[in-house]
Amino acid sequence: MITVSLREVVSLLVFLLVLLFVYGLEVLLFVNCAWGRICGRPRKGMVRGGPRIALHVLAGIGIVCLLYGYFIEPYWIDVNVMTIRTPKLKDAGFRIVQVSDLHCDKRVRNEDRMVRVINDLKPDVVVATGDYLNHASALSRLKETLKQLDAPLGKFAVLGNVDVHRWPRLDLLDGTGFRRLDWQEVVVTKDADSIGLWGMDFGRFYVSIDPLKALPKDRFNVFLFHTPDLIEEVCGPGVDLYLCGHTHGGQVTLPWYGALITFSKFGKKYESGLYRVGETTLYVNRGLGLEPRPGPQVRFLAKPEIAVFDIVPEQQ
Repeated sequence: MITVSLREVVSLLVFLLVLLFVYGLEVLLFVNCAWGRICGRPRKGMVRGGPRIALHVLAGIGIVCLLYGYFIEPYWIDVNVMTIRTPKLKDAGFRIVQVSDLHCDKRVRNEDRMVRVINDLKPDVVVATGDYLNHASALSRLKETLKQLDAPLGKFAVLGNVDVHRWPRLDLLDGTGFRRLDWQEVVVTKDADSIGLWGMDFGRFYVSIDPLKALPKDRFNVFLFHTPDLIEEVCGPGVDLYLCGHTHGGQVTLPWYGALITFSKFGKKYESGLYRVGETTLYVNRGLGLEPRPGPQVRFLAKPEIAVFDIVPEQQ
């Protein structure tokens, strides 16, 4: 279920009203000036002096931000590397690379660079947490991109809300080397150590999560889901790391405020990044792509990202 909190609705409305006010007033000033010239009688502006200059500056900043958000930031990938120490490993370390929300579209964005970056990181495991495709014409590119990712201990994925609702008849992962974990568990082993990965598609949102509580508590377990919306139900000793995406970090954020909207039932509480919830570490990935249209085709202060988790023994 995709929800929007009242706070997010209010913040989005305020933001849109400010934009409407600034650019609406700019248009009125332009029309007022143009009409005066047409009539041969230059007219005094509705806003004079300093306020008019401030208005022009604000409008100019807005246009620059729009151009930056459209042409630059959507192609600027952050690589965030985190080390998680655990007593549940004795000797081996595991490098897990997470990608999320590729949203492959007609337009090529981060696919080629993503492959180069991830393969250079030399992961043991690659996980993908949903929302792979915006347009059917990009399906072959999506599959070729995912196929090129190298991970000797395996590649694992779950489906997101866009995959489940928009593309129910497409096998998005066929031929990519990714194993879909739909209410399934897999154990990967390196030397004498093992970690477990449990995945759940978005379409099973209402299924009981009781089996997660039975995961071995002496093994490091990773839970893959598309949204952060289950974190407060699964944050027990059986789930060490919860990996998700979906929020895009807001995709458009404001300085000192953050995401305007996340489409999570928790609103801004888990909008992006690393959190400690009970006994579980939660990571909310900002993803690599953009919301499908009519969503905004920009990113602002919410750069695309690839997340890297080095899970190592506590004493290492």
